[in-house]
Amino acid sequence: MNHSLLPGVMRRLALEAGARIMQFYGGDELATRAKADDSPVTAADEAADAIITAGLRAAFPDAALVTEEQAATHDTRARDFFIVDPLDGTKEFVQRRGDFTVNIAWVEDGVPVRGVVYAPARGRLFLTDAEGAAWEEVPPGAETTGARKRLAVARPDPAALRVVASKSHRDAATDAYIARYDVAEFKAAGSSLKFCLLANGEADLYPRLGRTMEWDTAAGHAVLSAAGGHVVSFDTHEPLRYAKPGFENPFFIAYAPGVELVRE
Repeated sequence: MNHSLLPGVMRRLALEAGARIMQFYGGDELATRAKADDSPVTAADEAADAIITAGLRAAFPDAALVTEEQAATHDTRARDFFIVDPLDGTKEFVQRRGDFTVNIAWVEDGVPVRGVVYAPARGRLFLTDAEGAAWEEVPPGAETTGARKRLAVARPDPAALRVVASKSHRDAATDAYIARYDVAEFKAAGSSLKFCLLANGEADLYPRLGRTMEWDTAAGHAVLSAAGGHVVSFDTHEPLRYAKPGFENPFFIAYAPGVELVRE
């Protein structure tokens, strides 16, 4: 894969998908139906997926593609592939809370090396460049590129950590784990934005003790890694890998270097 081609294509498709999602978001009804795994899906998910799929296949016809909304793509055995969640945070979208994102990532040998996370309702675009650095574009624009701010994780104070966790999926186990740290500030955020808050130095620690899939995390993981952060398995503290059977993640912890992870 020619990395110099990735940022422009991924950025453009994320913006186009985000614009289409916002057309639905501004409508009167956001009809939701349940997929086979009981997760919610809307017409906005499917429309965004169609845009991204067509764009990636046109630009990179030989590349493998895995996307949440197309079960037929979930049987790939490729180690290098695009992985897409066209609308992460469907519950946030349906409840019009704004914390939903478009996610596109490129994975090489089990590692997400390039990614874009676009939160259209928040006007925030996070992405990696051809060299693997992480940026936020402010404001993101389809016609012109906005000003870019280089992303870097903060240096945490272990005695006053800033923790971010899910709005829709926080539970007692997560709260119990967070309670084992000295926390000065807690933020709730939806979708893959949590990774980006770490990448931007707005938080230090994000534990996820719940089910996620690789398409939920790959783009945010790529951005956070490019900003100097880490994502590890909750149980082993080994780096989170991709191309796992079924594309399901274990529980994980995302953090900035300097956070002293506690073990069970």
